[in-house]
Amino acid sequence: MRLRTVGVKLSLALIALVAGALAIVYLAVVPTLENRLVDGRLSQLQRTADVIVTQYTLVADDPDFIFQDFVSSQSQQRGVRVTIFQYITEESPVFLQSLADSRRLGQSEQDAIAQRAASRNRTTSGVVRRGETQFAEVAVPVGGFYVFLVSTPVDTTFRTVSLVRERILVAGLVALLAAALIGFLLARVFARRIHRLERAAERIAGGRFDEPVVDSSADELGELAAAFDRMRERLSALERARREFIANASHELRTPIFALGGHVELLTDEDMDEATRREFLAEMRIQVERLTKLATDLLDLSRLDAGRLHVELAPVDLGEIATSLVSEFGGVGRGSAHVLETESAAGATALADEERVRQIGRILLENAILHTPPGTEIRVGTSQTDARAELRVEDNGPGVPADDQEHVFERFYRAGDSVSSGSGLGLAIARELAAVMGGEITLRSRPGATVFTLKLPQAPARIDEREPALVH
Repeated sequence: MRLRTVGVKLSLALIALVAGALAIVYLAVVPTLENRLVDGRLSQLQRTADVIVTQYTLVADDPDFIFQDFVSSQSQQRGVRVTIFQYITEESPVFLQSLADSRRLGQSEQDAIAQRAASRNRTTSGVVRRGETQFAEVAVPVGGFYVFLVSTPVDTTFRTVSLVRERILVAGLVALLAAALIGFLLARVFARRIHRLERAAERIAGGRFDEPVVDSSADELGELAAAFDRMRERLSALERARREFIANASHELRTPIFALGGHVELLTDEDMDEATRREFLAEMRIQVERLTKLATDLLDLSRLDAGRLHVELAPVDLGEIATSLVSEFGGVGRGSAHVLETESAAGATALADEERVRQIGRILLENAILHTPPGTEIRVGTSQTDARAELRVEDNGPGVPADDQEHVFERFYRAGDSVSSGSGLGLAIARELAAVMGGEITLRSRPGATVFTLKLPQAPARIDEREPALVH
């Protein structure tokens, strides 16, 4: 098993988390429990010692009072060991002499807790060890001559703490094993899902878009799988568009080339009359223009991709451009039975590159003529807002289908199963040119009303036209 796999890493992380939590619990519970149990035992002894001292003050003046009888009866009643020491403060360290011991075990007269109580003349408590046994002790000075020592074994308390410690350790070990097992199993499940996504990514990278990426879970991996599948669909569509574009471009190139070749061959016929020769030359000019336009589109795209397309920003009168576009396409409109009109607002001035704005306008106007039936009205208009100057091309044709509207600006895209001429590059070039100039192109379309709007930054009130801004 590789240590770098996700399963192993997640298992180790889970084990570390559980181990850390158990360590915190152990360090927080065991010492605190031990201290509280010992402190509780000492507090209980303190109350017992106070009661014993109170009883002593009541019977100390009795002529028949005997220390040994008193400590024996108190020990029997209280369930603790009671020892009375007499001490002499003039000596250093304080000397203790045992007067009575309830257990009669010959206890050392130099008990540490009792000595501290005598030397400080105040109640003292603590835990001492004698042999293998630990005792909780409370020593109370009485009358300046005696020290009452009350003690009881606390081994039971420490055995309780030890039992708790062992239980925590055992439970921790079981929890760690369970965490390792559960973590490994869960990690294996996630690892398999990740491997499926990895294989899907390799398929997509290899150009195989036929198999969908499926993960029905609603977690992050499921969302990632859904994103992969959307990417697969987009790449598949792009690949289809690319192939269609290659086929279309080949056809577009082959058709004018064949036409030019045929006309050149016919022009070599010495018997051709002058009218036919002029007709062939005009047709050859049209084919050359088709080749030039296709080559220009491809060159513009390559420059946009490489970031080498330069534009010069200067004030541009969009109204003048709208008028010139309608005039330029007037002959085309009459030939296709389209009605071209201008609706320009005064003062619509953009900060842009004039030639690129004209190029975008030609693309939009040509697109409107190409994709609307004869008799359609096409209006080229302008408007101005607080920060934008706009050039619009609108028509009352059938509109762009809803499914195609979000794709019309994509490269190589041609709406539906359209077989109309064109490479499918015009709108893509227009959008990218607009972006280079800091603008955008929007589309609003429904049956009877389609509007393409070029939105550009408004020109400042004053600008030195002799020094245009360069944008790369």
